[in-house]
Amino acid sequence: MTTLAILTAAGSGSRLGRDLPKALVELDGFPLVLHAARRLAASGVVDSLVVTAPDGLVGVMTDLLANDPQVQISVQVTDGGPTRQASVAAGLALASRRDNVVLVHDAARPLVPPDLVQRVVGAVRGGHGAVVPGVPVTDTVKQVRPDGDAELVTGTPDRSMLRAVQTPQGFARDLLVRAHRTGARRAVAEHLAATDDAGLVEALGEPVHMVAGDAAAFKITTERDLWLASLVLQETNA
Repeated sequence: MTTLAILTAAGSGSRLGRDLPKALVELDGFPLVLHAARRLAASGVVDSLVVTAPDGLVGVMTDLLANDPQVQISVQVTDGGPTRQASVAAGLALASRRDNVVLVHDAARPLVPPDLVQRVVGAVRGGHGAVVPGVPVTDTVKQVRPDGDAELVTGTPDRSMLRAVQTPQGFARDLLVRAHRTGARRAVAEHLAATDDAGLVEALGEPVHMVAGDAAAFKITTERDLWLASLVLQETNA
């Protein structure tokens, strides 16, 4: 049995203020999607990769990944959808019958350590149907509700019980297929797409387990994040 990784790379990245999709923005000379694909491949626990590409860029993504010597696993590129949920569903549709574990990873997290990928896959193969990596929340978090021209604080959760979730998230394939099937119907009925695959599993009433995440797996959203990622690479290669 094998592990498939779905690498979501169809987002626009509008908050970066670039004129190209976020996944193709370069970090130290290489696109974010390539950094992410290399790290998934380097984990040694991913057998094949499906990349969801922005509209009209399947060929560009295919050439980029197929010719990279550090991505020595099978790669398919497919058109992404209008939402992240739709893009993951498009990638999931390409899973083979042998793929009993499916990872979902964001190209916007290009520096995910290979041992984090191994940790997630190991937990799924150890019997947990849905697994997410997470890191402790360090800031105090407040719950609020609208109150005129401001917001009223209604509570302060115990941050020792809170985690910031990262990717890759790992799933037993059959469970993820079922979650997406149900989630697609809900998205049509409620006009609301999920931003997190684990949330789709939670909506089924199925358990989701967490393993330790890694600070290096942070998400690229702004120019400052790119700058920080470059510093991380410099420290790693020093």
